[in-house]
Amino acid sequence: MEVVAQSWLDQQCRLIQGVTNAVLMLGVPENGSFSPVAVWPEGSTSSPTLLAIARTAMEKQQGVVTSMPDNSQGQRRQRDSIGYPLVIKDQLIGIVALEIDNLPEASRRSVTQLLRLGTVWLEMLIDQQTTADRDSLVTVLELVALGLEHERFQVAATALATELAMRMDCTRVSIGFLQGKRMHLQAMSHSARIDAKTNLARDISAAMEEAIDQDASIAFPLSQDDSIQVTRAHEELARQHGNGAICTIPLVDNSAIIGALTLERSGEQPFETGTVALFTQLAAMIGPALELKRRNDRWLINKAGDSTRSLLGKLVGPHYLVMKLASVACVALVWFMVVTDGNYRITADAALEGQVQRAVVAPIDGYINASDIRAGDIVQTGQQMGELDDKDLKLEYEKMTSQKNQYIREQRSALAAHERAQASILSAQIDQVDSQMRLIEEQLERLHIVSPFDGIVVSGDLSQSLGSPVARGDVLFEVAPLDEYRLMLQVNENDIREIEIGQSGQLRLSGMPGDTLPLVIDKITPVSESGEGSNFFRVEARLESEPEQLRPGMEGVAKIEVGERKLVWIWTHKMIDWLRLWTWSWWP
Repeated sequence: MEVVAQSWLDQQCRLIQGVTNAVLMLGVPENGSFSPVAVWPEGSTSSPTLLAIARTAMEKQQGVVTSMPDNSQGQRRQRDSIGYPLVIKDQLIGIVALEIDNLPEASRRSVTQLLRLGTVWLEMLIDQQTTADRDSLVTVLELVALGLEHERFQVAATALATELAMRMDCTRVSIGFLQGKRMHLQAMSHSARIDAKTNLARDISAAMEEAIDQDASIAFPLSQDDSIQVTRAHEELARQHGNGAICTIPLVDNSAIIGALTLERSGEQPFETGTVALFTQLAAMIGPALELKRRNDRWLINKAGDSTRSLLGKLVGPHYLVMKLASVACVALVWFMVVTDGNYRITADAALEGQVQRAVVAPIDGYINASDIRAGDIVQTGQQMGELDDKDLKLEYEKMTSQKNQYIREQRSALAAHERAQASILSAQIDQVDSQMRLIEEQLERLHIVSPFDGIVVSGDLSQSLGSPVARGDVLFEVAPLDEYRLMLQVNENDIREIEIGQSGQLRLSGMPGDTLPLVIDKITPVSESGEGSNFFRVEARLESEPEQLRPGMEGVAKIEVGERKLVWIWTHKMIDWLRLWTWSWWP
């Protein structure tokens, strides 16, 4: 048994690409005692990881896949460990565990299919071990692996037929598959191409169809036990092409006949009962494997057609009640979407702004002296929001005062000396100083920064900038009123054609997610803005009701009522528009 198990594991590891280590554990189903009987590479030791994944698969009795990093040989990469239970006749007889390079999900399913197929092979080997020669079984397994190691179906089938003819001393081996109700010859030993119109191809196909119609293996010439079989096509094949011994065996996959295998020898080497039984086991192994390769090697349109036919067969045939109910529900949903009208609304991001937003600027160059107002504070008309330092202006005012007093004294002296011209000059200088003093007084009054109206401070915080210099005209605060708002919407360019002035809608703000506020479109700007990979148009709207909780700067989502449309149009028009534009861009 160890030789058969080792040979089976070797062939599995050759079929599955990327395997680095593997172990096959067999045991007695009654007591659940399993032990390693084969490892790969042969002579290596089983890793603890593989034994652990094998135990997990044995406990769950289903396939298990785990991934872990592999830092061996200085490389950082992922490896998969796959454990698969071997169940024969509803009994767990063993577990195979593989360590393999990290694979995508589709490749993992292919590995699982190959292991499931290998379970069938192993079952046949175990069943035949007591009645057939062990070396012959190993040879058959090697033949199967040789044919399946090729990726393309045609190459694999031809290689298998050629190798089978050489090893089994046959003059010709042919493999055919059913396409509809007709047999098509797919591969022939020592021949890369097959002309289906030749007499040889037609005669071999007829012999295959003869065996398939009777659902039995035919070995011509017939023995006494098989004398009731019809062999007219086999007789014609032997008479026309000179091979006196012919054996045809149906290929089966999932209890359905999918093709046939025909072997030809000279009349001096008839097919004995044991040889036919061996070929029958071989056909049972290669049938599902070749069918899998044939299906994967077809054109995409053929695969789609088969899938469609299979789906339709399930829908109109017996069983598959859940699928039928789901299909009926889908058809009903599509019909409902086609005939039912719905309210079409355009969704847009929205931001709340004050109707009037006033900037409070620095009146003169100076330094920030005090401020206790921040963004978000509510202010009243004339309320002081901040103050600039007045030391320089006060010093300048005292200087002007001193200079004015000096000019007054000089003017009095000139009047006493009857110097009228000098007195007039000094009088003009006094007036000039008075003007400069009034200007300083005005600037001192402006150092107190006050709110222009009742509202909320939208931006500005001078509390972190005390002592910092500011220049005349620098924006210190922005104030917006609390009772006048406008709503700015960002409408995608794909939807802007549906927007019209006067349309209504609803708004929900992030700060008030439970409240829906009505709105009306007031203005559509003709200029677009880019953002988040799309172009948007700014649309101005007004709120028909303004709760007290509203604050400038709030954001949310608005839905604009456009009108009634079919539900199927509402849910598919964006994709259809994209397809139209894409098709037009590529159309010559």
